[in-house]
Amino acid sequence: MAVYAIAQLTITDRAVYNRYQSRFMEVMNHYKGRVLAADENPKVIEGQWDREKVVLLSFPDEAAFQEWADSDAYQEIAKDRKAGSTAVVLLVKGTPK
Repeated sequence: MAVYAIAQLTITDRAVYNRYQSRFMEVMNHYKGRVLAADENPKVIEGQWDREKVVLLSFPDEAAFQEWADSDAYQEIAKDRKAGSTAVVLLVKGTPK
């Protein structure tokens, strides 16, 4: 079953976060995930939202997500994401076909 990673970010150090972002696709391309959306200006339709950016990733299953998230390559660049932003990251299950 497909899973989706939803990251909601506040960027605290643009230069450090940009370094992460510049290497992200290089790492992602080696795994089974896809970037479905990355928006630094999402439109809030309802409620309060205190973040600046949303990223939506798709993976064929949770094992594929974990392979990417736990990989040495991603862990190396994630240091810059964690140093340059604060984030809430959710993993949600897709609906069965």
